[in-house]
Parts: sequence; structure tokens; C-alpha cells
Amino acid sequence: MKILTCNLRGFGEGDGLDAWIHRKDWCIEVIKSQSPDIICYQEMAQIADMTAAFPDYDSYGIIDEPCGDRPTNTIFYRRESYAQRSAGGYWLSETPHVPGSKSWESQCVRLANWVTLEDRATGKEFRVVNTHLDHIGQDAREQQAKLIVEDSSAYPADYPQILTGDMNCDSSNRAIDTFKSGGWIDTYGTIHGNENPGHTYHAFLGPDDTTEYGKIDWVFGKGKIQTVDAAIITESRNNRYPSDHYFVSATVNIGS
Repeated sequence: MKILTCNLRGFGEGDGLDAWIHRKDWCIEVIKSQSPDIICYQEMAQIADMTAAFPDYDSYGIIDEPCGDRPTNTIFYRRESYAQRSAGGYWLSETPHVPGSKSWESQCVRLANWVTLEDRATGKEFRVVNTHLDHIGQDAREQQAKLIVEDSSAYPADYPQILTGDMNCDSSNRAIDTFKSGGWIDTYGTIHGNENPGHTYHAFLGPDDTTEYGKIDWVFGKGKIQTVDAAIITESRNNRYPSDHYFVSATVNIGS
């Protein structure tokens, strides 16, 4: 099973030649070329475009703010391969059941979506959680990570779970330590022995970006998850990129 985590970058951001209208087809082509079974998006404002581009996938994502229209952390999964057994979401705040809530001086409303899926071929069940931690507040990131750990810990220790997202921090950050303490294991580090191979946020500059954010886009596993491959997707065309983040993939097996 191949999972992608993809921060798409919204389309209303005044990005000039990197605006969504110019990179939409290229972005879709890059994602399709990976033949993913599950795609976890952040900054999903392009739901109509992506739903049309991936007709063989079902999706789930709650909208971030009351009366809003952005299922910002939507999860796509292959319809022929997986049946949804349950789904939900919560806000990363002190009142996680209150739509649009935020706490700990989080700059933005942040939330997590999740789906429980059954593999149609094997009958194995697993859970996928997709999120996007705050980009400004360190305390917010740590508390948001803690909430996700508390949620995932409600399941048996061996229950297969996958966590994806733009965590807005690399392996040196205490928020990542919180995930690890909660039993989450980095798929990329498992394969490559290095959890911080370089930046995944690059501001549409690719390798020319000089920031030192590190790998802030993650695919974690917990429970009976065996990682067999992982990669950072760096494709470009004429020095143009599908997003301002590199996408990250992991290929895993679900244990019995």
C-alpha cells in the first residue's frame, strides 16, 4: 500500500507563475505517476479539481471553519481497494469538538481528519490520520501533537495506524518527540536511517531554497505497520514545481 502526503498550497495566494491555474495539470500528473493507494492532502482548497482528477478514489475531510468550504486535510483512497468503516475528525484545540476552535496561541485553525478502512482483498482493517500542525506557535505544535497521540492511544497498541501531515517542524523539534513518545515511527527514517535529509518545504524554489526547515512533511506508522519503502518526490518541469512542498511517500504492509 502506497501513501502520499501532499501539501498542495492553496490556489488563492497570489503566486504568479506558481499559481494553481498554472501548475494544476502538472501537480495532478506528479501525483498520478506515483500510483498511490491513499493520498493525504493539506491546504486542500482544490477539492473540485482533485475529485474530478481522481474519479477512482473516495474521499473524506471535514471543513476547517464554520460556514467554510475547505476540507483542508482531505484523505483520498482507492475505491476498489478499500471500504470505509468509520470516519471523523477533531480540532486541535482545548475544545476539539467545537468547529473552528483553536488554542495555545495557534496562529491558524488546525484539525485532524481520520478514516478507518478495510482492505477489500485481505479484510485487514487500519486507520489513517491526516493533519497539519501550526506554523508559528511552538507550544501549539506540541499541544496539537499531544492531542493526536491521545486520540491514537485509544486504540490497541498493535492496531495498524498511519499518521500523515505537514508538521511544520523537523526531527529536532519537541513536537516530533511527542509523536515518537506516543508510539509513532517515521517511515522515512526507518528506510533511510535519516529523519532529516533536507527541506521538504521549498517555497517553489526546489534545491535553490536556502531555508533550514528540514523535512517537515511526515508519514508515521504505529502498530502492525511494516515500512518497505519511502521517498521524497522532487520532480520539476522547467524549474517549476507542483507545490511549494515536496510530496513524501511511504509504502507499507499492514500486519495481521
